[in-house]
Amino acid sequence: MEEGIDDVYSTIGSPSVHGLYKEKGSKFLGLSFPVSNRDQIDSCLSNVKKEHAKARHWCYAWRLGVETPEFRYNDDGEPGNSAGKPIYGQIQSFGLTNVLIIVVRYFGGTKLGVGGLISAYRAAAKDSLEQAVIVQKIVSGSFSVRFQYADMDKVMRIIKEEDISIEGQKMDLDCEYTLSVRKGKLEQVENRFLNLRCVSLKRIT
Repeated sequence: MEEGIDDVYSTIGSPSVHGLYKEKGSKFLGLSFPVSNRDQIDSCLSNVKKEHAKARHWCYAWRLGVETPEFRYNDDGEPGNSAGKPIYGQIQSFGLTNVLIIVVRYFGGTKLGVGGLISAYRAAAKDSLEQAVIVQKIVSGSFSVRFQYADMDKVMRIIKEEDISIEGQKMDLDCEYTLSVRKGKLEQVENRFLNLRCVSLKRIT
């Protein structure tokens, strides 16, 4: 594996909607979702707001990416940093990425104060993640190789030895494979193909 490449990350395997915290009549529902892009985040938020239309607040936090992760948190009308930030703190505490946590608040008529809100949102987010299935996933890199049909056996030998996935192929006067391999092995694998001298290579991601 290339030095300095971290190609394994932790996330949740499926949505977890079981987080619940109650305080002075208010209910805080913690909902966690595996996500991989902004569109999925927007869709989850929209669906939760429709499903819990009578709630007072829909506070959330998310984190995306591995090498240069993005994140955001939102208090949705609660006092500054009393909701989104403690929710995001749980994402950090569990060491997760590609995850969205929404905490839905049904107001019970009694104000909790900033300290009470921080505790409530943190507890609901934590409860949701504790009941989620944490999984590890591998970051892959993709590239294409072009070669003559006569060199197929040489190419296939490397594909099998390096456990490379074939994502696509074109067979014409010459051959082109789109390949995927875990990112930590990407440079090593590319060099093996280039050493064949009969292959042209283009990195995709």
